[in-house]
This record gives sequence, structure tokens and C-alpha cells, in this order.
Amino acid sequence: MDATYDLVVIGGGPGGYTAAIRASQLGMKVAVVEKEEMGGVCLNWGCIPSKALLRNAEVVNLVRNAAQYGITLQNLQFDIASAIDRSRKVVETRVKGVGFLMRKNKIDVVKGGARLAAANKVAVDAAGRTLTAKNVIIATGAQARDLPGLVRDGKTIITAREALELRQTPKSIAIVGGGAIGCEMAYFYRSYGAEVTVIEMLPHLVPNEDEEVSRELERAFAKMGIGVKAGFTVEKAEARNGLMQLTLGPAQEGGTVDCEKVLLGVGVKPNSDGLGLEPLGVQTTKGYIAINDRMATNVPGIYAIGDVTGKLLLAHVASAQGVQAAEAIAGRPVRPLAYSDMPRATYCQPQVASMGLTEKAAKEKGYDVKVGKFPFMANGKATAIGASDGFVKLVVAAKTGEIIGAHLVGHDVTEMLAEISITKMLEGTALEIGKTVHAHPTLSEAIKEASLGAYGEAIDM
Repeated sequence: MDATYDLVVIGGGPGGYTAAIRASQLGMKVAVVEKEEMGGVCLNWGCIPSKALLRNAEVVNLVRNAAQYGITLQNLQFDIASAIDRSRKVVETRVKGVGFLMRKNKIDVVKGGARLAAANKVAVDAAGRTLTAKNVIIATGAQARDLPGLVRDGKTIITAREALELRQTPKSIAIVGGGAIGCEMAYFYRSYGAEVTVIEMLPHLVPNEDEEVSRELERAFAKMGIGVKAGFTVEKAEARNGLMQLTLGPAQEGGTVDCEKVLLGVGVKPNSDGLGLEPLGVQTTKGYIAINDRMATNVPGIYAIGDVTGKLLLAHVASAQGVQAAEAIAGRPVRPLAYSDMPRATYCQPQVASMGLTEKAAKEKGYDVKVGKFPFMANGKATAIGASDGFVKLVVAAKTGEIIGAHLVGHDVTEMLAEISITKMLEGTALEIGKTVHAHPTLSEAIKEASLGAYGEAIDM
């Protein structure tokens, strides 16, 4: 049976379902086409289950160090399978929640893969339906990428998706890629006793972060016993004596790493094949769909959001783009998204959180900057809870006090970034944060002190 809608969204991930809800709020008749489960990779096989597992890892580490709190434990056991079960229950609850939101907002959900039969027609072959749409939003996301010589088999060479179902701790695991996914999984598996080595092609872990943050995370990983091979690539991978042996280059300079499992965390490729984009002339670059500030493609009535656009591959960015697209379709004025100011987060402990430019990038762009830095070692709350590693670093425009960049590493710092983001959006200054009274003792006082530090006025340093 055919149906006509104001908007059809292809893909039910965080970008897609957010766009659908906002469009419904704006009075549109909306359908979402999703071939798997609502919530997409983020909810089902990414952001949410991984954070549930990382919480388990935090508890494991807390309990393992219980003696420092005067608590004695015997016969301590950690069951990774139970952690996996808990993460799947969390996912199930969230998926049901998204389904409720679809019903509440009167959004039709059509199961199946979709392709554009025309600019205003979406064919859902599995459902035997064609949906006519005044507008279409493509929100199909991206998928893990293989490397030459390292092709996932789901057993020995795995991606994060298979890792989130692994019910037995591997004795040893090599993680190829030292970005957010690689560092999070390294922390998780090391917490459950695996021998972990992270291999990163660039000189440092989390290579897009400020170099001081990267070095601090590397120190923390070294204390945990996580091996880091930064500045090396995998030149060769072969099975030997029941293990995988990875030879690291260039020119075998990194030696070899023997491991039971290899986890690929080296990036993604867009899910744009088979959508029918080429016959319609939708512009793409290496599979990523080109869009403007209104999320519109070069073909009228077709929009794209999220990872498939390649703008910034983060769930909250996809959601922001989804709102932007829905409001643009409704004819509302939209403010261009500032991708450089989007918050970025890595959830191992210590966590990493950032926004804006690094100190190095700011100077390369010609900014005259002041830098305020405050260590958690000097923060009362951090000391009290036994989490004094890390710091807050702010990069501030010397003339205006504008916050150009914020770079945090420490316990739960991802929860602290919003204060800086909203100050940036409201065109506030670092000095205004510094003059704002913060509750004591809180971790957020480190932001206040770093802000004052940029002006030489930090109190506790």
C-alpha cells in the first residue's frame, strides 16, 4: 500500500528519529524507514551499550581498589558476561523508549531497507511499499571500515559491534586505532584483566585532541598496564600458534604484537551505497553526501544528516543536524551549525572532553592566546573522591576573552563541558566563568580556576 507524507526519514538513528520528532512537532506527517532496530548503531551497538559496559568497568576498578577506602573483600570475581547482559537490557529499555516517542508523535515506522525510486519516492522493498514524500532526509549513518590485510571475520578480527557481545574476556587483544572507540574498549578490556595493546598510526592517542591531553591519557593508560604503540601502522597480520601476530611499521620498526583478538577501531565508511543517489544526481564525495547549512543536498527536496554526511561523526551532531533539517523543511530560519564548537567526548577513565581549537591549532590560525590550566590534583572534590589525575585547559583569545578551545582530561569530565559550550554560544568570556561562583567542593571548580588562570588570577594555584 502506498502512502504520502510531508517527510520520509531513511534511518532511525539519533539523527533520523530526532528529525522525525521535530518535524512532527512542526505539524508534518512523517514516516521513518529503518531496516534494523530504532535507535540505529548509537543506541543498539555504539554509544549506549558501550557506556553501560564502561560503567561496569568503573565499578570493577572501584571494587578492586576498595582497600584504600577501608573495605576488605575476599574471593572477588568479575563476570564480563553479566556486564554484556546488563548492557543489552539498557539497550532494550532505550529502544522501547524510542518506539514510544514514535507513537506519541504519530510517526509511522516502516521496517525494511530503503532506496530513492525518485526524488519524492522512497521504495521499501521488504515491505512491498512505496512512500511518496514531499521531502526526504537521508540518515543512514556509517559502518566500520576494514584495513588492508585486516578484514573482520567476526571471531578473531572484530569491530566494536562484535566486541559489545563478547562474553568472555580475551587473554590478549590488540586494538588498531587510538581514537575514542579504541581508548574506550582498551579501558574496558583492561579492567576485566585482558592484556591490551593500542596501536595508533599518529604520534599520540586521541590524536585530534590537544597534545597535552593525549600525553596525560597515555600516562594514565601506562599506570593501568595498557600498552601503547603510537606512530606505527600494521604492516602484516598472520595467524601463528593459535594467535594473531601483527607486525608494526614502517619497515617493521614497531616489532610485533601477539594477541588472541584484534579489534578494528580505525574509522568508518558511509552507508550510501544502494540508496539510488547516482541516478538522481545527488552529489557525494567518497560516498559522503554533500550538504549545505540547511542540510539540503543539491537535489531539491532531498536532505542528509549524520555520519553519512561526513561532517562530524558524533551522535549529538547528527541530532542537531536532524533538528536543523526539520526546521529548514518547515521554512524556519536556521543558524549554521558551528562544527568546530561541537562537544567531543571519550568515555574511558580518565575521560576526555573538548570543544573548539587546540592551543596549537589556535596559534596556527593566527590567534593571540592566553592559556589557563588547572590540575585536578589541586581540586578538593577530585582529591576527596580519589580521582586527582588530569586537568582543565582553556585556550582564550587574549584581546576579547573569548573561549577558543577547551580541553579536559579527568574523572567524568564529559559532564563538565556544557558550562563552557553554553558560555561560548552566549558569547561569554573566560573571565565571566571565572567570576561566577561555583559550589564547593565540586569538580567544576577546576573550570573556574582554569578560567581565572588565563588572567593570572587562579586562587588555588
